[in-house]
Amino acid sequence: MRVQACGVGLTVLNCIAGSLSEDPALLPRVPGHEIAGVVTAVGPEVSPDLIGRRVVAYFYLSCGSCPECAQGEDSRCRRLGGWVGVHRDGGYAPFAVLPVSNLIPLPEELDPMSATVVPDAVATPVHVAGRAGIEEGDRVVVIGAGGGVGIHMIQVAAMRGAQVAGLDVTAEKLEKIESMGARAVDSTEFSALGSIFDDGPPTVVVDLLGSRVGTLWAIDELGTGGRLVSLTTFRDRPVPFESRELVFRELSLLGSRYARKREVEVAARLVATGAVKAVIGEVTGPDGLLQLHDKLRSHRLVGRGALVWSEG
Repeated sequence: MRVQACGVGLTVLNCIAGSLSEDPALLPRVPGHEIAGVVTAVGPEVSPDLIGRRVVAYFYLSCGSCPECAQGEDSRCRRLGGWVGVHRDGGYAPFAVLPVSNLIPLPEELDPMSATVVPDAVATPVHVAGRAGIEEGDRVVVIGAGGGVGIHMIQVAAMRGAQVAGLDVTAEKLEKIESMGARAVDSTEFSALGSIFDDGPPTVVVDLLGSRVGTLWAIDELGTGGRLVSLTTFRDRPVPFESRELVFRELSLLGSRYARKREVEVAARLVATGAVKAVIGEVTGPDGLLQLHDKLRSHRLVGRGALVWSEG
């Protein structure tokens, strides 16, 4: 596929840092998994009708034939081949070669840059909303709501009828959170936050920060029957809790592992129809990519970044 644009977020930096694999035999590798582009050639067993189709890439290299894949649980594949940008070259190059099963067709009206948020930054919130059972009447807090997944998570939660509050620390991110219709809360000091909602404690907290203080705050603040959803994969961040609290307050601690392929298709429709707005804080060509990485690491990027290879 010819890469038109590739999303740039913390996950790709984690991949580069070796958080998904430290095997030196995998190097060198072209990173970048949020790929949007056009199919230019196919293998002998693939229909030539795919040539010219606009697609995004599915992040996980699922086998497609194990019981989990057969049930549509692609991200739980028991014979997982790894990840695009870690075990196969990704979108930080003008072209990428991927298995046909990793290509998800796009609505024609969706432009390439907006499409970069589809395969992860929007599909992940769609999956989270299902995992946590977010629905009308829920009170949802998103920790790290100004980043690429967070700014789309608040939109997906609101779309499902929940009250939503977004926590972050910079004025620019808080302003963007508020513009998305969520309550913006400065979480520089978790101990000083107080009550988030007027009509009760959070029923769901989506944790995109993964810090000890933030996760402990979430566990303390959740109401009875509340659900904490953790999405970070940072190493060495243990959090102690009393198991009796899970029982007495009937809490659920949930991990959320990427998204199903059909949820990526849902995400594409949401962005194409404008139900979820693509929030891309900075666009760059390859020459400005390292500076964009620096902005990400210092938490100054609002929403997703995008690497653009082609406007066509």
